[in-house]
Order: sequence, then structure tokens, then C-alpha cells
Amino acid sequence: MGTSSARGARLAQEAFLAVSRAASLLGDDVDRLLVPHGLSQPQYNVLRILRGAGDGGLCRHEIRGRLISRMPDVTRLVDRLAEAGLVARERGEADRRLVRTTITPAGLALLAGLDAPVAALHERQFARLTPEEREQLGGLLQRVLARDGGPAAAAEHGCDG
Repeated sequence: MGTSSARGARLAQEAFLAVSRAASLLGDDVDRLLVPHGLSQPQYNVLRILRGAGDGGLCRHEIRGRLISRMPDVTRLVDRLAEAGLVARERGEADRRLVRTTITPAGLALLAGLDAPVAALHERQFARLTPEEREQLGGLLQRVLARDGGPAAAAEHGCDG
């Protein structure tokens, strides 16, 4: 391996470690904010996804495809939210296998109460960066995350319970 490729590999590893450490520390801050509200980050993410989906809701595979981090058991995650009254499920009339999940008024109210504290937290977390640097960081990370690939998992697997 040449010097420039060794340097490139070392820099890539350093970048990976920095992003991983930052994600862990930033996530710890979010955990501390959510725990008093009885939510984990994946649950909060599901509620935000469902709020964005509107009245039609989403099926399990659609939720899985939009999650920030991979969750092996989206069903159990949604079960806990349903038990808490934050989401509701409805089976399709024509196809009973089709189960759509929607956010309830209680889920919407919980998110509404968290919107400002979460926004303030993120502002504090990135306070050392200018708006331009935040934009640049986001763009760079989007480039790192860009993947060649086909349709999302929801489109590949259809919409079922």
C-alpha cells in the first residue's frame, strides 16, 4: 500500500471514529431528554415518522425503511407505543394482512411538547458551528451516506402487518 493510500485509509478511519463518537455523545443527550417522557430514541423516531405520514399512517415495512437506525423488531417497538396509547393500528378491510399504524392525538401532543426542547438541544449541540458549517456538515454526511441501490424496503416487501 502506497503512502497516499495509507494516509487515505488512516484519515477515513479517523473520520469514522469521530462520527461514531459524536453520534454516541449526541445520542446520549437526546436519551436524557426523552427518558423522562417514557420514550426511547427509536420510539421518538417512529412517532415523528408517523406524524409526517399524516392521517393515512404507514405499514411496518414503511416505518422500518424510514427509521434512523436499523431495528430488528419494529413490531415490538410499535406494540409498546400502542400500549401507551401513542399510536393506533388498523387492519385493511380488503386485505386483512395489511396493517397501517397512525399516530394518536396523545402521540401528537407528546411530540408537540417535545418539539421545542429537542430543537433547543440540537441548537446547543451544534452551537460551536456556524449555520454555514452546519449546512456543510450535513451535506458531507449525506454524501457519505449516499448508497447505490434500488427501491426502499417498503416497496420491495409490500405493506403488511
